[in-house]
Amino acid sequence: MNTMIGTSMSPEMQALKTRLRTTWMSGDYGVFAKYLEPDALKYLAGLKIKPDTRLLDVACGAGQIAIPAAKAGVKVTGVDLAANLIEQAQARATVEGVKVRFEEGDAEELAFPDASFDMVVSLIGAMFAPRPDLVASELLRVCRPGGRIAMANWTPQGFVGQMFKTIGKHVPPSPLMVSPLLWGDEAKVRERFGAGVSSLETSKRMYTFRYPFAPDEVVDFFITYYGPTNRAYAALDATGKAAMHSDLEQLWAGSNQAKDGTTHVESEYLEVQAQRA
Repeated sequence: MNTMIGTSMSPEMQALKTRLRTTWMSGDYGVFAKYLEPDALKYLAGLKIKPDTRLLDVACGAGQIAIPAAKAGVKVTGVDLAANLIEQAQARATVEGVKVRFEEGDAEELAFPDASFDMVVSLIGAMFAPRPDLVASELLRVCRPGGRIAMANWTPQGFVGQMFKTIGKHVPPSPLMVSPLLWGDEAKVRERFGAGVSSLETSKRMYTFRYPFAPDEVVDFFITYYGPTNRAYAALDATGKAAMHSDLEQLWAGSNQAKDGTTHVESEYLEVQAQRA
């Protein structure tokens, strides 16, 4: 029986969610994510998902882990807020000859019956929904008792956390938006899942960003292809654009470990592994 929760939204929250959908449909996440695939595949391998597992990939993007998981025999469903990313994911799955069920969907109100999946995963995705308590309850609801819930979430102190803070200096987030970076705080994650899990383990790991170009070009790449940076930059006047670009370039250059004109930055994330009670 489907007992999905109903979520009533104020006009202000509805407007925010519409803006968020527009944000994630901006740029081209499919292009952006190509440089993130090596560590996405490393994360997937670490989950050790058995074939025939019923897996839900929440905020699946263009299928970065959904498609490789399906190739390994996992029964994958992927959902994402951005319709264009679902289209990209489905097209890629078709080209690569794998069967994945991709649907447009909201992490705060998943369109699946209770206990539909053996495992629910979100790689740097569900953390960006504005109402985290609803996200936590939905991840729990659609996972069967005894099933697994896995997340990877940027930490506040990590590089990406600092990048979002830098962007926020120039374009402050909506007051309705709970900071996504709180999903990178172990105590907050435990509070959100609460008694819904019988066990919860976390570990801090590093995600590698490698680009074959210099930090200033990495900033341009983010502005062009990464929705949040793209939309924030577009909201500024010429002076604001120059200031934001300069601050982001300084952040990337200051964290760059490469010495050959390319860019290599490590960003901390919190890996969450829980068992549904």
